[in-house]
Amino acid sequence: MRLLPLLAAAAALTACATAPATALAPPPGSIAHLKGPNGEEIGQAMIQQVPTGVLIDVEVKGLSYGWHGMHIHENGVCEGPAFTSAGGHVHSSAGERVHGYMTLEGGEAGDLPNIWVGRDGTGKAQVFSDRLSLTEGQGRIALWGNHGQTAAFVIHAARDDHYTQPIGGSGARVACGTLTH
Repeated sequence: MRLLPLLAAAAALTACATAPATALAPPPGSIAHLKGPNGEEIGQAMIQQVPTGVLIDVEVKGLSYGWHGMHIHENGVCEGPAFTSAGGHVHSSAGERVHGYMTLEGGEAGDLPNIWVGRDGTGKAQVFSDRLSLTEGQGRIALWGNHGQTAAFVIHAARDDHYTQPIGGSGARVACGTLTH
């Protein structure tokens, strides 16, 4: 009698294992081709919409050794060499927020962790933000919005301490890329 429940369980597991997988449409994605101050291609940031935010994969080359701050900026315009055309950090629609994860306010929507660049000038990072979305209507700040305008991905010269105002002490903008869609 004990054999019957085991056979039923095995049959159920076999049916699950051989059932065709439901194909999901790929989530929307964006790529920012990162340019240095002189217009040279130095990497990319690939942003993918996921159910609870965005997943960002960053690859860079030709940057100085050490930590570099990364942020999402409000204007998808990257005019070198200073990239001030990218504007300030993306912030919540409820008004400007104080910069940095280490502040009591918890930072702006455009705040991201730092990227580490090795002695060979290359760096890779994968970060997640639950404050951002590629499209509007997700309950988060939309990077593709504002009447067709997009945001920019910016890398700074120094480490973001996630506390100092207004940009965490991360210094000059050394790379910028407009988010495509």
